[in-house]
Amino acid sequence: MRILAIDLGKTKSVACIYETETCEAHFQTIRTGIPAMRGLIAACRPSRIVIEMCPPAGWVGDLVLSLGVELQLANTSAPAWRWSNTRRKTDRDDALRLAQLSALNQLPQVPMVERTVRQWRALIRYRHHLVRRRTQIRNHIRALFDREGIALPKARLCWTRAGVAALRAESRSFDSVEQGELWRGELVCELDALEAVERIVDRTERKLDSIEQENAKCRLLRTIPGVGPRLAEIVVAVLGNPQRFPSGKEVGSYAGLTPRQYQSGDSDRQGRISRQGNGLLRAMLVEVSWVSLRYNDWARTIYERARRGSPVRKKIAIVAVARRLLIRCWAMLRDGTAWRSTRLAPIN
Repeated sequence: MRILAIDLGKTKSVACIYETETCEAHFQTIRTGIPAMRGLIAACRPSRIVIEMCPPAGWVGDLVLSLGVELQLANTSAPAWRWSNTRRKTDRDDALRLAQLSALNQLPQVPMVERTVRQWRALIRYRHHLVRRRTQIRNHIRALFDREGIALPKARLCWTRAGVAALRAESRSFDSVEQGELWRGELVCELDALEAVERIVDRTERKLDSIEQENAKCRLLRTIPGVGPRLAEIVVAVLGNPQRFPSGKEVGSYAGLTPRQYQSGDSDRQGRISRQGNGLLRAMLVEVSWVSLRYNDWARTIYERARRGSPVRKKIAIVAVARRLLIRCWAMLRDGTAWRSTRLAPIN
């Protein structure tokens, strides 16, 4: 078998042409682009192409599959891909390791996601990036007034129409302010940026809402009390086909919500959660879990059980709720059933 392993980069990529019978490896450097990649595949005629998970992996994978060649997508976060104990790491070393692990059938892999799902995930991340940018602008505006000793309304009152109008009244253009009042010109720029970001957030959320409403799986998850469109869409987009997970433990581990394990001889202890997988999914699950305590009796019971009446275990308990909530979502997607409230034993 001839394996073509490619270490992808932004501008250039290193390809390793590996012969499994003779273990000979030949290297070639090409520009990262569709024409060069297509020419490399046509010249090598490999039986299998191996790439690592990275931003260009999407279009490269689509190209490989369109040519009818077997594709393996390496999971670079797996323990077999760590370089902490090596003295040298180069692009050729990366490509050679890809080829050797693939030849030994020891390559940790992740499934190739369809282009439509990749675009959906990217738009979800973009919306989250916009929300963070909006929060940064709001915090900067508050910092401007704190610096001048002016108190602003708390929480959301400052960002209503009346609140923003009051902020506008305090702003001045740079051309009309003295040097001692430059913060007012800075306030104009920040308010303009806030208005622009909010318009983009509205357009992005309208598109996400239209995609979510057309997806039957998202509508299924929204039957859970406390779960809205933002969590439903990211769960469906990240989990993909629920049948690929054999159990709920695999789902919790995939999202990084299971504890690390340290075992040696008679010692066996568990540490913090692994934090593997999609960080935005974990953050959304924890955020929704806090909200679900108000509306979902099942989540409240799980929380109180994990907390054990101790105020220092609140974060541990909410992570437990997030993990159980994700497993419930996976089970609903797997079976195609709506939410059914489960009666749990009361807390003594």
